[in-house]
Amino acid sequence: MSTLRPPFTLETATAKVRAAEDAWNSRDPHRVSLAYTVDSQWRNRSQFVTGRDAIREFLNDKWQREQDYRLTKSLWSFTENHIAVRFQYEYHDAAGQWFRAYGNELWEFDDEGLMRRREASINDVQIAEAERRFHWAAPGPRPSEDEGIPAVK
Repeated sequence: MSTLRPPFTLETATAKVRAAEDAWNSRDPHRVSLAYTVDSQWRNRSQFVTGRDAIREFLNDKWQREQDYRLTKSLWSFTENHIAVRFQYEYHDAAGQWFRAYGNELWEFDDEGLMRRREASINDVQIAEAERRFHWAAPGPRPSEDEGIPAVK
């Protein structure tokens, strides 16, 4: 159960986005999975995932491939039980090549504030290590003084 439940206001939608960002930056698949309904349905790029167990497995695999992962999210819009976000994250692969991922997500919540549907469209861009934008200590939340996406292009 979440304390941030629909119907969302600007304040609660913004807090929900930040809570999601903090959870994903923990890189803890169990913690992240608890924000979703037990039968949550995801589309992540071209991959379809259903249920918390599958979400945990997906995230475990993701963070083994995407090393030194750091994510920032920004509220794009919201309605009563839907939130749209844009995000960027950076990671490197096992060979040390860095990438920046740009994406948009559509979220739908149940009455308890758990996400029952997530659709993510993501594009990766290869970058040099010197082009990285996100340098906070990780895993862990983005520092409060870091502006996140509004500060980056």
